[in-house]
Amino acid sequence: MDWLTPEFLLALLNIIVIDLVLAGDNAIVIALAARNLPKDQQKGAIIWGTVGAVVIRIIATVAVVWLLKLPALLIIGAVLLIWIAYKLLVENKEDHAIEAKSRLTDAIKTIIIADAAMGFDNVIAVAGAAHGSFTLVILGLIISVPIMVWGSTLFLKLIDKFPIIITIGSAVLAYTAAKMLTEDRLVVDYFHANPVVKWGLIAIIVVGVIGAAYWKKKSDAVVKVTENGSLSIPVGLEKEADIKPSDSFTASRDEKGRLVLHKSQVTSQGHH
Repeated sequence: MDWLTPEFLLALLNIIVIDLVLAGDNAIVIALAARNLPKDQQKGAIIWGTVGAVVIRIIATVAVVWLLKLPALLIIGAVLLIWIAYKLLVENKEDHAIEAKSRLTDAIKTIIIADAAMGFDNVIAVAGAAHGSFTLVILGLIISVPIMVWGSTLFLKLIDKFPIIITIGSAVLAYTAAKMLTEDRLVVDYFHANPVVKWGLIAIIVVGVIGAAYWKKKSDAVVKVTENGSLSIPVGLEKEADIKPSDSFTASRDEKGRLVLHKSQVTSQGHH
């Protein structure tokens, strides 16, 4: 793949988007691991922890890029990446149980180990988007890692404000997976000879991932009525509304006639 061609630049853009969308959690881990260090050591922990994490990430990604050249492995990688794209949309954010370290070397070690453990999805995605180019892997990381580390807070705020960013990121992952699927040695000749089938399959995979995730989130947000007439509240809504089994509620109707439940304050006061 030649430098500065539209194909090269598009692949590089895909890698940067993938890195940013999938690396938000890794940036949080870096901040959590370094938070108990003295201020003058925090910067060093972040820099050296990130350097170590990037070196391991490059080695792992280059290894996967090489492996994906073997027959059938692109298909396996594509299936994994489709699952990652789907999970990105349907999984809720969870707290990261990362212990804050009070020694510089311990904090650096924690950052490197946590990043390696959490970076599997990133490695698979970037390796697939690189189309066998080691240059793309390294360039993508050089551009996106500084943004990830120093711009993580801003980027996470942007995601909270514009959730469409996650949908775009998931679509990029699904597109990358679909391209991988059609470029495996076992099937590449067929898809090269049938471009309509190739792009039709890519469109079906991208739309299918987004549609399936949307349907899952919508069905998970539905309050259901049990056989004895009780209301069953999904876990996602339970966490979002901070509902506990001990809570009690009063009911009223809004201006559109819909039933609204209000959390009662009596229960919380009764525990004092």
